[in-house]
Amino acid sequence: MNSLDRKIINLLQAGFPLSEEPYRDVAEQLFIEEDELLSRLSNLLEENILSRFGPMYDAQKLGGAFSLVAVSVPENDFDRVTEIVNSYSEVAHNYKRDHDYNMWYVLATESPDKIDEVNHDIEKKTGLKVFNMPKLDEYYIGLQLPV
Repeated sequence: MNSLDRKIINLLQAGFPLSEEPYRDVAEQLFIEEDELLSRLSNLLEENILSRFGPMYDAQKLGGAFSLVAVSVPENDFDRVTEIVNSYSEVAHNYKRDHDYNMWYVLATESPDKIDEVNHDIEKKTGLKVFNMPKLDEYYIGLQLPV
């Protein structure tokens, strides 16, 4: 990753233009061509420097739901359980933690009822108890990670 890649990441964390040609508009701010911007974004994704590039939707405002879920997974069964959990399109993130509850995942569903449905299905398939921790309040912190 070079200085231009860093500038691209830092600029795009601050927002993406809503215009007819947003990539061109971003490229102009960086004094590069649109093709170069698109190529660099593709490379950042291919090299796993960026895990994703796209919009963030508020599922709750669209009638959906979010929830954080914790599971205590035996270490020798972690790969199997990870494969099961990650097979659900509703799983937005899945993290391994150094804790008794060593797997934490985020569910994003089309409806609040779907949270319970997915978690019940995961419990059934894994044979493990999941601990659902729905969001009670939300605080906007404007997180940006300068690179």
